[in-house]
Amino acid sequence: MTEYIQQAILNGIIETLQMTFFSSIFAYIIGLPIGVILYLTSRGHLYENPVVNAVIGFLVNVFRSLPFLILLVLFIPVTRWIVGSSIGTTASIVPLTIGTIPIVARMVESSLNEVSAGIIEAANSMAAKPWFIVVHFIIPEAIPSLLLGGAINVATVLGYSAMAGVIGGGGLGALALQYGYYRYQKDVLWVTVGILIIMVMIIQEAGIILSKRVRR
Repeated sequence: MTEYIQQAILNGIIETLQMTFFSSIFAYIIGLPIGVILYLTSRGHLYENPVVNAVIGFLVNVFRSLPFLILLVLFIPVTRWIVGSSIGTTASIVPLTIGTIPIVARMVESSLNEVSAGIIEAANSMAAKPWFIVVHFIIPEAIPSLLLGGAINVATVLGYSAMAGVIGGGGLGALALQYGYYRYQKDVLWVTVGILIIMVMIIQEAGIILSKRVRR
């Protein structure tokens, strides 16, 4: 493997980490509140509202059901409008974020649903306001589950970032496609796949360790 290829792999790792980091941050900025709203408006919860819950849930399910490669193509005009281009690392962050938001929302909703009803009843007995209960009781109690879910979501974004290489998104996915597939350099293909697997394993293990420490 030449020095040029080694440098290209290093650059690919950096680009993949950039896409994963920023997409995950933006997805949580939008997806976390959506997940909280889904939880609060569901049956039996603090702000029960079947209409709001059904509408938001439907939109989340639609975007969650779209295969990521199709979403990449569908949102090319949106990506161009936001960042001025549909090619490159920065451009890939847009569809990665959009594709991850519904996953984050459902994961957050699931984590909040794990909180014991007894905790909410205790907070209600103290005449705490609904949003106070959410911020000071429900979310803190759900943090271990949220951290574990966060690790899964970040690993999912990492996998999506590899697919972004199909439309010139950069990162390890683009490298595997350009050299490993088009130029039949199988060593490059297997190295990039191996690096992606290691990165996913590190992220998931970090999430498990953090979740266990917080739970203690």
